[in-house]
Amino acid sequence: MAAAGEETPTSCGPRRDPRTRPPRDGYGVYVYPNSFFRYEGEWKGGKKHGRGKLLFKDGSYYEGEFVDGEITGEGCQHWAWSGNTYSGQFVLGEPQGRGVVKYKAGGYYEGEVAHGLREGHGFLVDQAGQVYQGSFHSNRRHGRGQMLFQNGDKYDGDWVRDQRQGHGVLSCADGSVYEGQWHSDVFSGLGSMAHCSGVVYCGLWINGHPAAQATRMVILGPEVMEVAQGSSFTLKVQLQQDSGEVAKNENGRVLQISVGVRRVQLPAYSAVSFFKVDEDNQETSIRTPFGFECIPYPLSTGMLAPGAALEGAGADSPLPGEHLDPALDSGAFCGQDDAPDSQPARARAPHRPGACRRVKQGWAEFADILLGPPPPGYRPFLSLDSLSQGAGSRSRGVPGGTTPSGQEPPGSSRPRGTAVAELAAALPGEYVVLVHDVTAPPFLGRTLPTACKHLRVLAQGVGQRPHVPEEGPKAAHGHSPVSAVPP
Repeated sequence: MAAAGEETPTSCGPRRDPRTRPPRDGYGVYVYPNSFFRYEGEWKGGKKHGRGKLLFKDGSYYEGEFVDGEITGEGCQHWAWSGNTYSGQFVLGEPQGRGVVKYKAGGYYEGEVAHGLREGHGFLVDQAGQVYQGSFHSNRRHGRGQMLFQNGDKYDGDWVRDQRQGHGVLSCADGSVYEGQWHSDVFSGLGSMAHCSGVVYCGLWINGHPAAQATRMVILGPEVMEVAQGSSFTLKVQLQQDSGEVAKNENGRVLQISVGVRRVQLPAYSAVSFFKVDEDNQETSIRTPFGFECIPYPLSTGMLAPGAALEGAGADSPLPGEHLDPALDSGAFCGQDDAPDSQPARARAPHRPGACRRVKQGWAEFADILLGPPPPGYRPFLSLDSLSQGAGSRSRGVPGGTTPSGQEPPGSSRPRGTAVAELAAALPGEYVVLVHDVTAPPFLGRTLPTACKHLRVLAQGVGQRPHVPEEGPKAAHGHSPVSAVPP
């Protein structure tokens, strides 16, 4: 008799427990001893071979082809910890070859992979909808590639470790285009930008900014510019860098000219004591860097032909059309050229008030500027000294015996030529010419400060010019300092 506890021949026979030993061939289900893996699918020689599904205890899984117990071939893997899913080629358990990754956060990648990472050429759409097509290395954009950004900008060029670096072209949604060198995802090195405002900058860029960008405007000439009453004059404007050098790398910035008249005049330079503005024509005072305030004054450009007479205030009538570019293209703002032969002999068509110029290689010129007569709403009051000279005399170009405004009333019996002469030019006195940067939209978000020039209109027929204090060597040949008008 067998001892207690000994196994009988029937009890010690061989046993096969499918839960502890994998199937040999065919289809079967096997749970690994650590209970982390569970496989169901085809077997060959005791190894996973063919099609099957390997499930992980954390919820991840692989479903696809197996070769000699390894994940190799076409398949699909889902990672529970990230929520991402890859469908494509596998080699020895890793995504390798070509495939598609769908990301839980949004977006997908389609292209070449190696050791589970994006490697080679591919197409990536991120969760924001931005699209990249090009080369990858170690899961990053690296090499040549194209990117369409969420705001509509497009980049075509070189990448290094997920940043734009090397040579590339950025086409912005607003129409601006940059072509040149990049470093660490910003403009850096030699490059050119054609801005949507029409400004073009070609040169060196440092950390995303032009190295030779204009920072201020300078109106060339003496500190106080003097012109004879009724005469036109020319202004030359220079764009300068912080160093004082001309910003020759910049073209296309739009500059606009305007004029202000000193509200309270000095007796040494004008027979007018002050200007009074009607309530219907109230204008905001302009603060100047010269120690006095101005009020806006009408401006006309275009030299009168010899002996020509302007009718009323026609010299200040604006040109038809509202857009700047067509006017620039047509040459309407090019004051250096003579009028066509077919134009009437009375005068060349004046520019509209606030005429504009585009900068060329850091320079702009406003030619044939002419100050018109005071507009109807501006009433100049004569000084007591001027009134005491009598009704029939003139003082510094101001007609005596006229209305306080200095303008001929409608229906006057005075000869037409005399009245026209009075209305055709500004009164002697002190004015300020202002040049504004009206580039729209501002180039790289920056508008240059307004530049000012002190202008003195001298009376015709005055034998001796008013005494002007010594202004230093710059008075004759130097540059006037840039003067910013406070906001």
